[in-house]
Amino acid sequence: MFRHCRRFATSCIRLQQSSDTSRLLRVVEKRINERTQILSQISEGTSRPEDIARLKKIKESDRLQEAWDELNISRRLLEDTKSLLADPDPTMRSMAEEEYHSLEEKVEEIVNTTLPVLLKPSSSTAHYFALVELKSGVGGVESSLFLADMLRMYQRYATAQRWKWTMMAVNELEQGGTRDAIMEVKGLGAYDRLRWESGVHRVQRVPSTDASGRVHTSTVAVIVLPLAEEKDTQDEPLYKMEDIKIEVMRARGAGGQHVNKTESAVRLTHIPSGITVSMQDERSQHQNKRRAFQVLQARLMDQKIIRDIAQRRATKNSLVSGVDRSDKIRTYNYAQERVTDHRIGLSLINLSAVLESNGLGEFIEALNRNYEQATLEQMLEDD
Repeated sequence: MFRHCRRFATSCIRLQQSSDTSRLLRVVEKRINERTQILSQISEGTSRPEDIARLKKIKESDRLQEAWDELNISRRLLEDTKSLLADPDPTMRSMAEEEYHSLEEKVEEIVNTTLPVLLKPSSSTAHYFALVELKSGVGGVESSLFLADMLRMYQRYATAQRWKWTMMAVNELEQGGTRDAIMEVKGLGAYDRLRWESGVHRVQRVPSTDASGRVHTSTVAVIVLPLAEEKDTQDEPLYKMEDIKIEVMRARGAGGQHVNKTESAVRLTHIPSGITVSMQDERSQHQNKRRAFQVLQARLMDQKIIRDIAQRRATKNSLVSGVDRSDKIRTYNYAQERVTDHRIGLSLINLSAVLESNGLGEFIEALNRNYEQATLEQMLEDD
């Protein structure tokens, strides 16, 4: 079990003020009117591509229309019931009061919870898998030891979500720990959930080798990249082959005689962006090249998503706190058994459980709720 030092306040997407309610209802009414207008412009049995696209948009708003209709019916019933509250018959008055309170709760639930959820835009990245890159930072050996702990945490979390994970590259050190690693995670919603892990993770603990008992501070950088299925095709290719410099070389490090005799390692350089990817963990050059292109594709897709977000002005008020990957996003304090996420001010007291992946899910859920709430507020402000 976890104890919360400071609990994230929002448990779901909700409206906080009456002014928000008025704005929300205006936005919903606008969407419903647009839907009605589109329906009136589409001929029955149409096969035109533009009409098919419009019909798809209408289908996506079916539940919003249903909730809007239910709200209007409940409001009318509420008005009708109000006149019965002054009925001279105590039995009728009691029944009216009960009905009135029930309708009030229903209207409040639709306005404060149902409509905000239905207004939430669908995620454009929901279909992506994830590449999780971890790199040791400040702290030397202690940083690499903590990186190994974090890697196990992500593996356990992926397993708990019933996602399939595969290590694409692991650079382990002879003295223990891991210098860097790349993990592929395949499963529904993998990228949308794990993307909040991007940033600098700080650990404060006493190294086992320090006889003085002095607390050391180390860091691990995490980058989560979107990974498309190989069968997926892009509307616009992310790179041209003539922009890719491919180099092959002998693999370095452990691996026996095979490593020293064959040029199985591959390095790709995307010339326009300067992105470089090296891969040597597989025995064959072909496998290393395939994985290197996967990582390159993910890094380029990540850049594209960030550009798209900026163009849509979705980051106007820093909705996605921690997008800057140089930001310190979370601190793991061993002496106090506390893990704190600095983006939302949430602390959990049970560090070992977090590293076992149980608490990681709570952080991810809270970050998702924070993002959805901020997105809703931004939408109301823009409309």
